[in-house]
Amino acid sequence: MRLDRRPDVDPYCQALFPFCPSGDPDGRMPVMRDSDLVSVFRLQTPVWEFRYGDVLGKFHIMHDAIGFGSAKTGRNFTMEWYELFQLGNCTFPHERAGVSAPFWCNQGAACFYDEIDDVHWKQNGSLEKIGEISGEMFNEMARWVQEDNETGVYYETWTVKSDAGANATTWFESYDCSQFVHRTYKKLLDMGADLSSQTPTSYTKIYLYSGEPLHLGDDSIFQQSSTRDLATDIKKFYHSFRSHQSVVEVIESLLEALEKMVLEKTFYFYYNSEYWKLPMKYPYIKINYEEIPLP
Repeated sequence: MRLDRRPDVDPYCQALFPFCPSGDPDGRMPVMRDSDLVSVFRLQTPVWEFRYGDVLGKFHIMHDAIGFGSAKTGRNFTMEWYELFQLGNCTFPHERAGVSAPFWCNQGAACFYDEIDDVHWKQNGSLEKIGEISGEMFNEMARWVQEDNETGVYYETWTVKSDAGANATTWFESYDCSQFVHRTYKKLLDMGADLSSQTPTSYTKIYLYSGEPLHLGDDSIFQQSSTRDLATDIKKFYHSFRSHQSVVEVIESLLEALEKMVLEKTFYFYYNSEYWKLPMKYPYIKINYEEIPLP
């Protein structure tokens, strides 16, 4: 869903780690000389590598970004798109006192900052030069990033498909760091860039498998007496994924969630500010690290 402008963030939403601490949180980028030659780098590292090293990398849960290097100035830059308030907040809502509907902190945004941390990207991931563009092309891309960042604001973790087969129907597409990288690659290619990789370009995809989704409605579900039972069931489902749980509560909640998905074959899904009921199908949920060629 595209918006006219990025909505203000509710102060209730708080990040465990601040968004874009060393860069411009609005995604603003420097202007290059039109005659500059700018290298383009494909960057990938395990999610939260800065805190947990390669732990999530062992499960192929990876974060993607793009690097740039100016031949004229010798300066390097990193550009990435990720959650304002961490992945959990973008995947499941909060239970907020005095608010009838589940409360979402699910915005994502672009972050652009000086330098490419070679160790961060190379140690457990990859840093590969995939092409060169002119400074003029970089500036055009930068203007596009600003527009993209202002109008496409909601992070979406899940890709929902009808089954795990090659000809499956995609009901809902994710909107995450890798999607931003691919949109940027496509923009550069549309401008005439020549990008190529010497290694497989694989990305993390988190799938839910479902029959045809049933549209339920928006937040009005939680304000109408006619949908009281549905509202209660949705909130009970999300309660299993609430934050700040003890170890015992986490185990109990996971069992409740599995019962809902596997035995009752139900997953309540939030997409573009609307709720959907997914009739879940085997294998229900799966994390894939799959090759997706450059556009």
